[in-house]
This record gives sequence, C-alpha cells and structure tokens, in this order.
Amino acid sequence: MNIISASRRTDIPALYTDWFLRRIEEGFVAYPNPFSGTIHTVSLAPEDVHSIVFWSKHYRPLLPHLEYLQRKGFCMFFHYTINGLPRCLEPSSPPWELSVRIFKELSHRTSSRHVAWRFDPIVITEELDSKWYIRQFTSIGSRLMGSTERCYISFVHLYGKTKRNLNRLGVRFREPSLEEKLELSLELERIARGFGMELLACCQPDLVTKGIKMGRCVDGELLSELFPERTPILEHRPTRPGCGCTASRDIGMYDTCSLGCTYCYANQSRTLAHVRRERHDPSCQMLLPAP
Repeated sequence: MNIISASRRTDIPALYTDWFLRRIEEGFVAYPNPFSGTIHTVSLAPEDVHSIVFWSKHYRPLLPHLEYLQRKGFCMFFHYTINGLPRCLEPSSPPWELSVRIFKELSHRTSSRHVAWRFDPIVITEELDSKWYIRQFTSIGSRLMGSTERCYISFVHLYGKTKRNLNRLGVRFREPSLEEKLELSLELERIARGFGMELLACCQPDLVTKGIKMGRCVDGELLSELFPERTPILEHRPTRPGCGCTASRDIGMYDTCSLGCTYCYANQSRTLAHVRRERHDPSCQMLLPAP
C-alpha cells in the first residue's frame, strides 16, 4: 500500500486531469526516477492506495470528478496554493479571488481538514516586501477562514535554475536574512491564528518556533487520523534538506508544468515545459511517452 503524491513535480489537477483519470481506470501508473531515469510502476487500485495527496494551483478541472474518485474508495488530501503573486512571477495562475471560491467548494465537498492552504513561495523583491505579503496573506486568509485549518509557508529556494529564470525576466529578488524571515513568519502566524489556522513551515526548520510547526506536506500521522481505516504509513522519507515528509510515490515528471511560474524549481525553463506538454498523450502510462 502506498501514499500517492500527485504531484510535487507538476500540476496534475490543473493540466493533466484526463490522463490521471485514465490511469485510475486502468489501475496503474508509470513514472521515471528524475535522477536515474529508471521507470517505476505503481498500482492505483483503491485497495493498494493508502491515500492520494494532490498539489495544485487550480482544482477546477478535477472538481467534476471528485465524487467519482470518492465512490471508487480513494482517500484524498489537497494542497491548494493561493498567493496572488503578480504576473511576472505567475503568468498563468487563476486570479486569487477565483481560487478562493474553488477552495471553498473543495472544502465543502470534503472538509476543512482535508484541504490545506499553501501561501508559498515567498519571493522578496523591491515591490514585494514584508508589508505586501502581510496585506496579501490577510486578504486571502480572511476569505478562507472556516475552510481550512492549515497554512503552509516557505521562502523561495534560490536554486541555480530559479535564479536564472528570475534574472532572465528582470525580477530583482533578494535573499532576506533569517531575522527578516522570522519576523515576517511570526506575523503571519499571528494572523493565521486569528483565522483559526495553524502555520507550518515547509523545508525550513529555522522558522520552526513560537507556534510555527514543521511542515510535513505528506504527513503520515495526519493522513492516519483522517483515514483511520487504512493501515498507517509513517516512514520518514525526506525529499530534500529540511523536509519532514512521509514516504510516498510521486507520479509526476519535471519540466511538464506549463503554468510557467518563474520561481519554479520543477522546470528548467518555461519553453521546455511547453514543448514537453505538447508531447503529452493522455493514453500513455507515463505523463510523457518514453523518448
């Protein structure tokens, strides 16, 4: 039995719902190891899936099929990213006001414990300073009050490809000090608490203090509480430094998300992601056919 991550590597609900549903129909999915290229196959039969952890910035394509997945017996948890960053950073994300409405519908059809809000990444620039993020967090969070109990935050990880993509578009970002990160995070925690949400820091243990918890995006303990009929999966298997996640099988592929977020660690470039998306075949066992 496995926890299925769908997916840290691309936005399956927004872009590949048809493919995902075909994989559910056929009962299995294949995916490559992103480092070795080795192809793995994992069962998607309901009795072999502990739960599915979804990640997305736009759940509208998946919503009409939610009842079908529930009838099939799948247990599901949803990470929903809503931050309202400007188009230079998120050229294709829906307006945050629309995302809030979809978030509420998703929460209504599951529960406030099954849908988590992700207010990340935080990218500090001359225009997007701490005051901007506090205003944005307050605007979005006040509208999500009662629809979720958890909010995950993180500051952007400036990998080499992330810096290149930001520089290419002329985004003048800067790396805030730990003191600045803590000050902003603690203020967001105070606001979140007022909305009935706990704040969790993803892959950033230095922020875990004074009410800010360590984020476990694939959280075996929480999934066991939500789905007590399933045999618990609690093995800790981090995906990068500071990660607290439980073991899961991620069925996505890098360089396939055409939403084009400038800060994205999962794409080498927006152009490559668009080219690879054009190769996508919904009937294929993998997100992309083997080269």
